[in-house]
Amino acid sequence: MPLVAHSALPTFDRLRSQGHDILSRERAERQDIRELHVGFLNMMPDAALQATERQFIRLVGSCNRIAQFYVHPFSLPELRRGPEAQAYVEQYYERFETLTERGLDALIISGANVETPALELEAFWTPLVRVVEWAGDNVASVLCSCLASHALWQHLHGLVRTPLPGGKRWGVFGHHHARSAHPLLRDVNTRFDAPHSRYNDVSVAQVESAGLTVLAKNDVGEVHLAVSPDQIRVVYFQGHPEYEVVSLLKEYRREVRRHAKGERDAPPHPERYFPAPALAAVEAMTRDVYESALAGSPGDKALEAALARQLDNTWGDTAKAIFNNWLGLVYQLTNMDRRQQFMPDVDPDDPLQLRTPR
Repeated sequence: MPLVAHSALPTFDRLRSQGHDILSRERAERQDIRELHVGFLNMMPDAALQATERQFIRLVGSCNRIAQFYVHPFSLPELRRGPEAQAYVEQYYERFETLTERGLDALIISGANVETPALELEAFWTPLVRVVEWAGDNVASVLCSCLASHALWQHLHGLVRTPLPGGKRWGVFGHHHARSAHPLLRDVNTRFDAPHSRYNDVSVAQVESAGLTVLAKNDVGEVHLAVSPDQIRVVYFQGHPEYEVVSLLKEYRREVRRHAKGERDAPPHPERYFPAPALAAVEAMTRDVYESALAGSPGDKALEAALARQLDNTWGDTAKAIFNNWLGLVYQLTNMDRRQQFMPDVDPDDPLQLRTPR
C-alpha cells in the first residue's frame, strides 16, 4: 500500500519523483479499504481458454494482500467455440451487459488467435471495440496482453502492426527499463526476463509517434511495456507476462505436431528457454511428438512432464511486481462506486499527477 505524505518532509516528493506510490493526506483520509472488481475479457481459443484464465487470475491473486479482488471473466459471443468450451463459458463466465450495469474498476484483455490478414476483419474486432469504448469511459485502467495490445494500438491510435522479418519471435528475452521512474516499474529490476510469442510487431517509433510512453524494451529494441499518454488508463504488453513456466513448452509441442502434419516447417527452439542440460530431453520429446502425430496418437506426456521439471521461470516475480503496482494504482484512482470511473479529485487526463507541477 502507498505511503501517505502527511507532512512537508522533502523525502516524500523525492520518492514520488522516483516512481513510488505517495498519497496526499487529503486523498488518504477519503479512502476506505474496499474490494476491487476486475473484468477479464478472455478471447483465447478453446485449447487455451482455461489456462489463460488461470494465468491472469493467478497474477491478480498474487497482488496486495490487503485489498480483496473479484475477477469477472467474460468472452465474446462472436468467437467460434466448440460445444465443450461454449458450455464452460455459459456456465462460469459473466455477460458483458451485466458487467456494464454493475461496473468494473479495471479490465484485463487477453490475446487471441487470428484467422485473417487484417485485425479489423476478425470476428472479435467489432465486439472488442464495443468493450474498449465502454471501458474508456467507465474503468480506471485497461491492461492488454500481446494481440490485444496490437488491436488497441490500431483502434485507438491507428498503429498497424507489421510482420517480423525473421518470422516468429518466441522465447524468453532480456529486457531493460526505458523509464525507470514510472510507478508501474517500482521495485522491478532494471533488467528482467519476459516471454514473447508473436509473428508481428509494433515498433518503438510507432508507439512514441502516437504520444505513448515506452516503459520497457527487450534486448533487440522492441516494445515490451508501454502506457497511454495519460500514463495509466491503458497499459500495453507486447509480450506475455502471464505465461507459466510450461507455456512455451506446450506451444513448442503444438508446433512440432503441426510440422508432422505438414502445416509448417520444423519449428526452432524458443530462444533462451530450454537450458543446455535439457536439450537431449527436448530432442527426445520432439521425436516422440513427431512420431505420435504421424501415427495419430497423442504421444507420451511423461516426456513433456520430465522436461518441464528442468525449466526455470525467470520472469514470474517481475510480472507479479508490475501487476501489483498496476492494481495498487487502480485502487488509488477508482471510485468507491464501481459504476463510476475515478475518485472525484482525479484528473482523467493526468490521473497519476505525473504531469502536474508540485
